[in-house]
Amino acid sequence: MLSLTSQWLADRLAAKPLGYRGEELAARHLKKRGYVIVAKRLRGRFGEIDLIAVDDKTVVFVEVKTRRSRRTGHPSDVIDAAKIRRMTRAALVFLKRHGLTEYPARFDVVAITWPRSVRRPEIEHFQNVFEADLTGHEMS
Repeated sequence: MLSLTSQWLADRLAAKPLGYRGEELAARHLKKRGYVIVAKRLRGRFGEIDLIAVDDKTVVFVEVKTRRSRRTGHPSDVIDAAKIRRMTRAALVFLKRHGLTEYPARFDVVAITWPRSVRRPEIEHFQNVFEADLTGHEMS
């Protein structure tokens, strides 16, 4: 039992730096494409959002998923209904807090596959992966 716990803890500690590196890489990727990053790692009781950016006049809430391989599926596969609800709630709080509810908003995913054996990871940017009415209820 102890070895399972130790392995779980080691995996969690090893994964965290990869996730942070993925978020930084995603931010650089978006900046190169003209986005302005306005917040990183927004965490609150209503949920979390990895990156918040502005693309033209649209507020973009970005979920970043980084994996070493696709053996367990595509990095974006973990965006489920619960994650959508949490992101929607957090986005609504952000928009209200900053007086941005009149601006268009969307939800993007940046999926990064970064095997240990390669220097440059594969980066995929999916725009508008789901729609929400930003009252806390998803539309699709």
